Amino acid sequence: MNATSPTHRTVMRSQLGRARGLGSGHSGTGHWIVERVSAASLLPLSGWFVIQMFRLGGADYEQVAKWGGKPVNATLLTALVATSFYHAEVGLQVIVDDYVHGKAHAPTKLLVKIGTGLLGLLGIVSVLKLALGRPASKG
Repeated sequence: MNATSPTHRTVMRSQLGRARGLGSGHSGTGHWIVERVSAASLLPLSGWFVIQMFRLGGADYEQVAKWGGKPVNATLLTALVATSFYHAEVGLQVIVDDYVHGKAHAPTKLLVKIGTGLLGLLGIVSVLKLALGRPASKG
């Protein structure tokens, strides 16, 4: 071997990536699994909901309130609302991570969490109000 030739190492990372110390956040697999599990749980819940809406077609408020007051229906409806908004949050986080950069990234990610959380809470409170509603007034 020639003693004057320097050894050359091939580096697969970019120079800028190495300078910034960037690398994998090691959260991609868990995020992917959470997306798939929430989507899979939405399939039967959404199917149940569509069937129930066809059954309630043309029903008045009292019939819907009676339907929503049943524990099984209220529980499944609450699970549907919570899972839907959680799945929306996870999906929107991916969009924010991919397309929002710079100083707007952190506030946008926080806005997504707060927005989906508040809307999900509103949906759950609505289901609880329906399930635990007061009797209809006579008048």
